[in-house]
Amino acid sequence: MRHEMLHGIDAVIFDMDGSLVDSMWMWRAIDIEYLGRFGIPLPEDLQSRIEGMSFGETALYFKKHFGIPDSVEDIKETWNRMAWDKYIYEVPLKEGIPEFLNGCRDNGIALGIATSNSRELAENVAGTHRLRDYFTCIVTGSDVERGKPAPDIYLEAARQLKADPDKCLVFEDIVAGILAGKNAGMRVCAVEDAYSAQDADRKRKLADYYIHTYFHLF
Repeated sequence: MRHEMLHGIDAVIFDMDGSLVDSMWMWRAIDIEYLGRFGIPLPEDLQSRIEGMSFGETALYFKKHFGIPDSVEDIKETWNRMAWDKYIYEVPLKEGIPEFLNGCRDNGIALGIATSNSRELAENVAGTHRLRDYFTCIVTGSDVERGKPAPDIYLEAARQLKADPDKCLVFEDIVAGILAGKNAGMRVCAVEDAYSAQDADRKRKLADYYIHTYFHLF
């Protein structure tokens, strides 16, 4: 496997939710359940408000905006518990990921994850799907100063992968993430995901490439 978009690429960096695993639906369900515990209905524009925020930034937003009485750390711990079983039993890999990861490894391309999610859940996903050996690094939003669309998380992943940003290819499913990759000076492939279907046209315009599944890279 050596798809044209991999020409001149030394490292591939994946966003996790919606790009590596099919999990974006799950977070809407968790938001509905969590806010429901406090008698708060889910605002329809919530996703657009928190898009790109790190796990901690999102917890802080919930605490301040919705007046959640729990501490930020307690909010994060609750979300981790709520998500844990779903990631293990209900969240599949995006189509074609195992084959694509094997192809990258066979071609000497370094692999990393750059996710706004928590480290606990990122490590859980990698372990559940036996992906840990593929990835040189897992960078989370708590490891950098600014969340997406700032380039920080992708630049840190490139540093850990020992790759020049202009020789990195990013896979992202949301607009803020695509912008983060572009702001880092990297090439970006937008990944189709039902959760961001309303942004499909904008994703196509912002990214260098667009795929429906990773099987399109063979």
